[in-house]
Amino acid sequence: MGIDFHSKKSSRTYTTRNADKSWVEAINNLVPIEKIPKALDIGCGGGIYSKALSDMGVGSVTGVDFSKAIIEGAKENCKEYRNISFKHGNAYDTGLDNSSYNLLLERALIHHIEDLPTCIKEAYRMLQDDGFYIVQDRTPEDCLLEGNESHIRGYFFELFPRLVEKETNRRHNSQFVIEKLKEAGFRDIEEVKLWEIRKVYDTKEQLLNDLSERTGRSILHELDDKEMNLLINHIDASIASVDNIVERDRWTIWKAVK
Repeated sequence: MGIDFHSKKSSRTYTTRNADKSWVEAINNLVPIEKIPKALDIGCGGGIYSKALSDMGVGSVTGVDFSKAIIEGAKENCKEYRNISFKHGNAYDTGLDNSSYNLLLERALIHHIEDLPTCIKEAYRMLQDDGFYIVQDRTPEDCLLEGNESHIRGYFFELFPRLVEKETNRRHNSQFVIEKLKEAGFRDIEEVKLWEIRKVYDTKEQLLNDLSERTGRSILHELDDKEMNLLINHIDASIASVDNIVERDRWTIWKAVK
């Protein structure tokens, strides 16, 4: 089935939460954000992390996404931020100027990218000398961790093993990413693991409702409505009826310098 990123129905799917302080702290530990006047957010989705970069002190942020529908949602989500602008484009050929940005972020993008070397070369082209490139995605190993009351995503693959192949086949292993960064000319490459807080739910019912809407979870669009109901019932039975559920996702972040 899969998600249709170009449908108007998808325009708000990546606008319904804010970047958590766990992500902000991780980026601050990797990049001197106070010295970043101009940033680019490729695969910006609904602008969640464009807003985060602005809130962290970046003077100007440009978001790029290949979906016009999602760009419209991002514009609405960021309408109070005068220093954030958006452009329709793709990661292979953005149409943006050479050597124009001090920081380039690609979060949850490269698993959608078939030609990773071209994507990385385009990032290298747009960064200024000594500019920072932040790539955040899941490796196959990140995807296969067990589910629990915090790592909700693990239950998806426990109940539907067919999703494992779908998920791992679209993920790049860390060594491959590092090799392609080096081949493009990047240096000072660093890899870190992050348990990013995705969302905090006051009740289990809020979590189950969020899951039922498949909001911001493209992998769940591989399931039909019947399978979604099975998944929700499985998660309902697997976690306790506790308040203040903190959902965390496991990510790998690669930092590189031009």
